[in-house]
Amino acid sequence: MTIIKVIEEDFSNYKLPSMFIAMPYCTFKCDIENKCRCCQNSGLAQAQIIHAIPDQLILHYLDNPITSAIVFGGLEPFDSFDDVHQFIKLLRERYHCNDTIVIYTGYYRDEIEDKIEILKKFGNIICKFGRFVPGQEKHFDAVIGVDLASDNQYAEQIC
Repeated sequence: MTIIKVIEEDFSNYKLPSMFIAMPYCTFKCDIENKCRCCQNSGLAQAQIIHAIPDQLILHYLDNPITSAIVFGGLEPFDSFDDVHQFIKLLRERYHCNDTIVIYTGYYRDEIEDKIEILKKFGNIICKFGRFVPGQEKHFDAVIGVDLASDNQYAEQIC
């Protein structure tokens, strides 16, 4: 599994303490759509790639009494869909863990509906949808319990 960062105890991306896994790839669709270099996470594109073993990440998560969810973010988790999918499948099927998984994506739901359908079979997954748009007011999203940066962004329990 290719990642760029793990925060074993994160308190800022979901309403519950979470393990945060930062994914390494992105098409920079927000910059393209906004016609500017405005990605709030662009610095992560320079981060060193880490080759992680999913079982080890899962065992660290399960051994931590503080965390109760896993958040995928970083650059764009859906641009590393195979890794995210395999991680979730392993967590659910081998480790029988049904804790909440949150996926931060800059895609709009209709752009990745095929991938959403694949994830639905695993249950208890939330996606934050929508591109970053500079200059907008933050707004509170009740589903994930945190502020989101742009008006068009929202979180949805997909299954």
